[in-house]
Amino acid sequence: MRDGAKLARQGIPAIALVTEKFVDQGDFVARSVGLPDLPRVRLPHPVAGTGKESLRAIARSIVPQILRAWETGDDAA
Repeated sequence: MRDGAKLARQGIPAIALVTEKFVDQGDFVARSVGLPDLPRVRLPHPVAGTGKESLRAIARSIVPQILRAWETGDDAA
């Protein structure tokens, strides 16, 4: 969330990728940095350590959500 907020403040289109386990914390951080509407895409948890094939599958599944969030500015979570 903080990386996405930093990019957004610089005028760079940003979408935060947040795993299911940290959605509530992501919402809190977005509000606390003054960007409650920063678009977010929800990922399964965990992502790290799940192997290359799992990462590829997750990446393939979220690309449409990322594109939709960029186009609309809405959460794709």
